[in-house]
Amino acid sequence: MIEDIQAAVPLGFLLSFMIGPVFFVLLETSATKGFRAGVSLDVGVIIADIVFLVIAYFSSFQLLENLSNEPGLFVFGGMILLVYGIFLFAKKPKKKSNVKVSKGTYLGLMAKGFLLNFINIGVLAFWLGLIIVVGPSLDNDPNRMMVFFSTVILVYFATDLIKIILAKQLKRYLTQERIVLIKKGLGIVLIICGIVLISKGFLPKEKFDIKEGIERMS
Repeated sequence: MIEDIQAAVPLGFLLSFMIGPVFFVLLETSATKGFRAGVSLDVGVIIADIVFLVIAYFSSFQLLENLSNEPGLFVFGGMILLVYGIFLFAKKPKKKSNVKVSKGTYLGLMAKGFLLNFINIGVLAFWLGLIIVVGPSLDNDPNRMMVFFSTVILVYFATDLIKIILAKQLKRYLTQERIVLIKKGLGIVLIICGIVLISKGFLPKEKFDIKEGIERMS
């Protein structure tokens, strides 16, 4: 259980810095309207992520049951991460535009955050690919998956809180050139992860048996 939490922490931190429309709207809202407004928007974003995560889990449940011990599972999940990484790396940067944040209640900001995230179908594809990749390593155990993804979401939210507090400083340092570099860096990470998983699907299962390797070393 502790190992699952430790594995989830860096992933949650990484997800918080996935550059997209939500990222900039969150910084803009926090810098112009304050901490509470930023938190309200972010809560809506997190709720949308949870909804997508639940949808992805139940839509992939049967697939996990059928392919939990099959190499094709790693190839499929790896392909999703590979394509998503190539998309991030190759996507041409858009011209910088000023994001306008309309006035509204905290509930309205929460709804705005939810919709901003929910209309992005790529988020659903990402959670689906992640569940398919992570599921076998957690033995498809619902309790372990709950702990893992709950930790991811909590770390994601905690990192967002730090971003909200430092919104003005972050906004100042995020130049167009740095944003492009961050996106390309994230794309490379996802591409590498995808290639590793695809390779794993074509290699004998015993080569990745960590427990057996530890026993041999001892």
